[in-house]
Amino acid sequence: MAIRSSEIKLQLREILLKDKPEAMLQASSKATVPVLVLDDGTVIDQSLDIMLWSLRQNDPLELLPENDSETLSLIRTNDNLFKIHLDHYKYSDRFPQLSQLDYRHKGEVFLKQLDMNLRQHTFLLENSPSLADIAIFPFIRQFAYVDIKWFESSPYTELTRWLNYWLNSDLFLSVMSKHPQWETGQEPVIF
Repeated sequence: MAIRSSEIKLQLREILLKDKPEAMLQASSKATVPVLVLDDGTVIDQSLDIMLWSLRQNDPLELLPENDSETLSLIRTNDNLFKIHLDHYKYSDRFPQLSQLDYRHKGEVFLKQLDMNLRQHTFLLENSPSLADIAIFPFIRQFAYVDIKWFESSPYTELTRWLNYWLNSDLFLSVMSKHPQWETGQEPVIF
């Protein structure tokens, strides 16, 4: 979503993680997505770094924060703590130490924080969208869809409103197009 909002054109290579192309493995040893290879050969293979790079190139929606520390702190909480709870909740059968409900409760600590923020602002940190919103949205979307009926009836009414805003946004819908799996020699898909 950050790349789309930056209006930067790039060549998209849709891959299946169970069938990783050699070109991807050569570009980044982490062997997960996303991977951005710049024209000069520089490789950026962390989502936040890709978002920051693209918005620093062009930020017509003014998503880059004025207060970097607050934004980055919230994103790091999402990436370093909430993501663990999300994975345990989503794949609770792989983590039998606790029940799925226990894992959901652990994730709800962050949901409560976000809902409180959204009671003060239209978006996570202010009254206009920011990098925090587009960085955190995919994770909240995943968490909600583990049990969407529970999420929609949860006390997180502002977070539900916020999630629905993003799910129906032109920005999100524009990046959800399906593309054919990339193969060596295929015509480039310009995104």
